Order: sequence, then C-alpha cells, then structure tokens
Amino acid sequence: MKEISAGGVVYKQEGGEIFILMIKDRYSTWSLPKGKRESGETNEQTALREILEETGVEGEIEQPLETIFYRYFHPDYGEVEKEVHYFLVQARAGKTVPQLSEITDVAWLSPQQAWEKQQTKGYENNLSVVRKAFACLGIQVHPVEGDSK
Repeated sequence: MKEISAGGVVYKQEGGEIFILMIKDRYSTWSLPKGKRESGETNEQTALREILEETGVEGEIEQPLETIFYRYFHPDYGEVEKEVHYFLVQARAGKTVPQLSEITDVAWLSPQQAWEKQQTKGYENNLSVVRKAFACLGIQVHPVEGDSK
C-alpha cells in the first residue's frame, strides 16, 4: 500500500525574529505538521489544509523543500510505503490550537529550540527537511551537544 502526505516547515516573523511551528505527536515525538492527501487535492493544498487542521495556523507556501520516503507497519494494512512532500510555509493567520485527536501539543519555537527538539526528540527523516528550511531562511543553529547527525 502507498500513502501520500504533505506538510511543511511553518515559520513566522515577529519583532525581527523568526519562529518555527512544531507539533508533538501522540507518540510524544516532536515533528512537522503533515497529513494524508485527499482525493482531488494537490500536494500544496494538502499541506496547507493539514497545517490548518493540526495547528490552527493558516499559511502560504513559499517553495518546495523536499520529498521524503519511508516505510512503516500499519496493523490493518501491513507494510505502507509513505511519501511526504514538505514545503516552506509562512504563517499568515490563526492561533495555535492542537488537533487533540492527532497531536498533543503545538508550539512556536526559536530556531535553536526547534533544532534541539528535532535533534533530540524528533524523527530522523525530518532532519534534512529542517536543514533545508533553515538554509532558505538564512538561519544558523548551534549543534546540539552529542550531535552526530
């Protein structure tokens, strides 16, 4: 079975500073908002809908970042091939409200905080996505202690 999802690295600028939106999923892992593509949607439409549904934040896509691929085991469907399209998304409106059926927390973090959460409590396959987003935004972060990734 193949599953296609889309999401984004969402950012906002306030007072000359950049903040990154991250979610904490039901497995207590920090991640990026994303979700399954619905029939008739483009990847861009899916990304924006899922970001809004999961976090309460409306955004605007600036550019594609990366498509990642991985496999996972679903108890009903067996092995699933997952394809996730990520975009750089600028927040335009909305207040953070976690979609509690899917995630446990949503937070605006400094780039350094977001990188630390990604490094220590995130999914490894999102590392390159976050790196690419930070490069696009001109963000440099300090390595996390013990960081070999």
